[in-house]
Amino acid sequence: MKKYHLDYLGQLESEAIHIMREVAGQFERPALLFSGGKDSITLVHLALKAFRPGKFPFPLVHIDTGHNFPEALNYRDAMVERLGEKLIVRKVEDTIKEKNLTEQKGKFASRNALQTYTLLDIIEEFKFDALIGGARRDEEKARAKERIFSVRDEFGQWNPKLQRPELWNTYNGKIHKGENVRAFPISNWTELDVWNYIRSEKIDLPSIYFSHEREVLKHEGQLVAVSEFITLEPTDVILKKRVRYRTVGDMTCTAAVESNATKIDDIINEIIATKTSERGETRIDDRVSEAAMEDRKKGGYF
Repeated sequence: MKKYHLDYLGQLESEAIHIMREVAGQFERPALLFSGGKDSITLVHLALKAFRPGKFPFPLVHIDTGHNFPEALNYRDAMVERLGEKLIVRKVEDTIKEKNLTEQKGKFASRNALQTYTLLDIIEEFKFDALIGGARRDEEKARAKERIFSVRDEFGQWNPKLQRPELWNTYNGKIHKGENVRAFPISNWTELDVWNYIRSEKIDLPSIYFSHEREVLKHEGQLVAVSEFITLEPTDVILKKRVRYRTVGDMTCTAAVESNATKIDDIINEIIATKTSERGETRIDDRVSEAAMEDRKKGGYF
């Protein structure tokens, strides 16, 4: 019998596909959370490998804050049309109106925290019992505490002290009524792994991941895109810089990095040279406190 040897990326891919198929097999109403970022794009590519030639056994779900990069939305719509898969979009702005929520004030007023309400509402609306996401353990401290199958209680809350053991490739999807699971197929991947996989698989990405010229505002050492969603002051100095994005969140809370990298090989070389995680370098909302992400996750955030 011929033996097949998987290289490192092949092993990661195989594990991720196995996890996706476990989600499809163990849960009745799963969904895949899609943001238009490289990690969720990688998940869609993995889902193609896991389930084609059939259709995905779950819809794609996008929580639209209204503060997205246009490039990410354009990519999302073109991708869904090309693949012919189901996309469900729910807008945070609608949730704000329905629940009379108070939006954040200030220079970089973000709707990031308010996404939780929309996410919990869509889980209730469609009775989703599992949500597949692209979180990785190298992104941020709180993410490193989660299992691949991470249980949320009936209120959508996460308790980091109540994590299930995961031995080898055995994942326990048993939940009580009202609970749901967040599943992370690329939890064991790093940012560099994702980029190497994108290069290997020739996956297309939104243009903002590559170097381009953009008007930015320098704030506390970070370069934030000038947009209608931030409040400019008379003393602000607007610069034109060649930048790219390591991660894609809202325009109000995601900073760019100066870069001339127009090709994936250039980006990979930059990542190898850097000592800062992508979120640590580019996410304004994670700088609120040491436990900013963990606090949001405990409240039901992805």
